[in-house]
Amino acid sequence: MTEPIHIVGGGLAGAEAAWQAAEMGVPVVLHEMRPGTGTFAHRTDALAELVCSNSFRSDDDEQNAVGLLHWEMRAAGGLVIATADRHALPAGSALAIDREPFSAEITARLAAHPRVTIARGEVQGLPPADWTSVIVATGPLTSPALAAAIRTLTDERALAFFDAIAPIVHFETVDLSKAWFQSRYDKGETEEERTAYLNCPMDRDQYEAFIDALLAAEKTEFRDWEKDTPYFEGCLPIEVMAERGRETLRHGPMKPVGLTNPHAPEAKPHAVVQLRRDNALGTLYNIVGFQTKMKYGAQTEVFRMIPGLENASFARLGGIHRNTFLNSPRLLDGRLRLRADPRLRFAGQITGVEGYVESAAMGLLAGRLAAAERLGLPLDPPPATTATGALVRHITGGAEAELFQPMNVNFGLFPPLEAARSGRRGRRDRYKAYTDRAKQDFAAWLTPAPVPA
Repeated sequence: MTEPIHIVGGGLAGAEAAWQAAEMGVPVVLHEMRPGTGTFAHRTDALAELVCSNSFRSDDDEQNAVGLLHWEMRAAGGLVIATADRHALPAGSALAIDREPFSAEITARLAAHPRVTIARGEVQGLPPADWTSVIVATGPLTSPALAAAIRTLTDERALAFFDAIAPIVHFETVDLSKAWFQSRYDKGETEEERTAYLNCPMDRDQYEAFIDALLAAEKTEFRDWEKDTPYFEGCLPIEVMAERGRETLRHGPMKPVGLTNPHAPEAKPHAVVQLRRDNALGTLYNIVGFQTKMKYGAQTEVFRMIPGLENASFARLGGIHRNTFLNSPRLLDGRLRLRADPRLRFAGQITGVEGYVESAAMGLLAGRLAAAERLGLPLDPPPATTATGALVRHITGGAEAELFQPMNVNFGLFPPLEAARSGRRGRRDRYKAYTDRAKQDFAAWLTPAPVPA
C-alpha cells in the first residue's frame, strides 16, 4: 500500500494539494486545526474558507496573468477553480465567489474522496519524523509553535507583513436613490455582469471630508513585536493609502473612471466607492479595496460618510492580521521542498505568493510533485513560460532573497518573448502572445503527467 502524504492546513492550497495527490492515486491525510484551534480571521470550520475578499480577480485568460493562472488550473483539473466556477457571482470581468457554498462544497468533496482522510487537530511543531512526505500549507496564520519550529530548523528568521480585511455591508441598508449598479466601462457579457457592482459617488467636498475622517480616525495599535512589520503593497489599508497623498485613493480603489451616475448623468463624480456582491442571494456586498486597520467604532462612523451608506449595517467590519511567510528563494528548492529537510514541501501563502489564486496554484503544484515523487514517477515543475512555472521560479530563486516580499502573478515574471513574437507589438498583442505561449507549454507539461491508478 502506498504511504500517505500528510498535508498540514486545510485552506485553499492544502485543499487543492490534497485533491491533486488523491486524484493521482496517492492516499492523503489532510490536517486542519479548526474548529479545535481557531483564528481571529476564520468564521467556520470549513476547508478553503475565504476570509478576506471573495474575488479571484480577473478571469481574462488572454490579457491578464491571473486569468491565465485560472486557465492553467482548469486545464489541470483543479478543485478550487472548478468549484469557484460553480459558485461564481456576477463581477464584470472578474471571478467573484459565493463564499459559504464554495467552501462547503470543497469540504464535502474532499470528505467523500476515497483516498482523502481529514484529520481535525493542530500539528504542533515539526511534523513527526515518520511522516516521510509532508506539504505544509498553513497559510498566513501559521500557528506559533509550527512557525517557531521552522525557524529553528532553518536558522532563518521568518519574514512577515500585515494583511487586511475589507468590510461587508447588508445590501438592504444601501440607499439606492444615491447608489447605482454598473461595472466599470460596462464590462461583462451579460446584463448581470455589466451591473455587478454598486457605486457610491462623491463630489469634491464629500471626498475631502472623507479623507480628513480617514486620517483622523482611531487606528489599531500594534504590539511591540509587530511595529517593524511592513504592509504588503497589494493590500494596503485605505488609511495608509490616504497618508501617502490626498489624491491616492482617487487613483486607486475610488477612481471615478468608466462610470456614469444615472441619478445625475451630467455630473461627473469626483470619486466613486464600489461594492461587489459577496453571496449568491445578493444580500451581502463587500466594499472593494477598503481594507482597513481602523477600530470598529471608527469604521462605522467613517464608512457611513459614503453617500448611499449613511444607514449601512455591517455584516463584518474590516481587520488586520500579521502574515508570516518564508524567505523561499533561500529556503526552498525548485520543487518547493525545504532544503534543510526535503521531506517537507511548502505551498500557499507561506511560500511568499500573494492572493487566493496564487496560493491554490502552489497547492496544485505541490500536490502533483509530492504524488509523483511518492509514485516514483518523473515530474518537473512547469516551464517558466507558464503562469504556474513563472510564479514558482520566482519564489524559489528568481527573486532576490535579501529583498524578497510577497508577489502576485504578473507578466513581469515571465521570460521575454522571442524577438519574432514580440516585435513592435502593442500591449494587448504582447499579452496575447504571452498567454498563447503559456497555454501551449502548459498543455505540453500536462500531457505526460501521472494519472489516477
